[in-house]
Amino acid sequence: MVGPRARGWVVANALDGGDEERRAQDTARQIDALAAIGLEARDLDLREHDPSTIGRAVGAPDFLWVRGGNVFTLRGAMARSGLDALLVEALRADALVHAGFSAGACVLAPSLAGLEHCDPTDEAHRLHGEVRTDGLGILDRPVVPHLDSPEHPESGLLGEVSRRYARDGVAHWRLRDGEVLVVDGDRAEVV
Repeated sequence: MVGPRARGWVVANALDGGDEERRAQDTARQIDALAAIGLEARDLDLREHDPSTIGRAVGAPDFLWVRGGNVFTLRGAMARSGLDALLVEALRADALVHAGFSAGACVLAPSLAGLEHCDPTDEAHRLHGEVRTDGLGILDRPVVPHLDSPEHPESGLLGEVSRRYARDGVAHWRLRDGEVLVVDGDRAEVV
């Protein structure tokens, strides 16, 4: 979906409030992994921006790579910085590719309600003064990652989230580790 030598940003704010050294090391790992497949990326730390600065900072990238962590912390950082509005506009205009994993995909849903069973909300409240449960509304339904992935520590909890959604009639994207939800125009499929 992006060509060779594409340029973009890594957003690691789902890790905010945790170990800063781990966050820096993980961000460097993400950037190196993208470089290994021919993509140039830099760290976009949303804590350094607000709606008056985010547009100039982001520019016109080919992609955003949004890593996992706490979806409520990520959502709060996106709202506080103004990246949420910028991202929604860019995706609707097909101006960039959004990619990522776990919370980085979950945040695209219409709502994050239900994910508090897995991701605690207290850190988002401490960091942002509120807990946003509205997603960005890019996807038509919630994403539940790490299902049937016994090597992931949250697989069991997320299985419970998926079962609750199913019981309540909430359609959702079910993803095992290694699967990808690809949305291209009106086409959406898990591969």
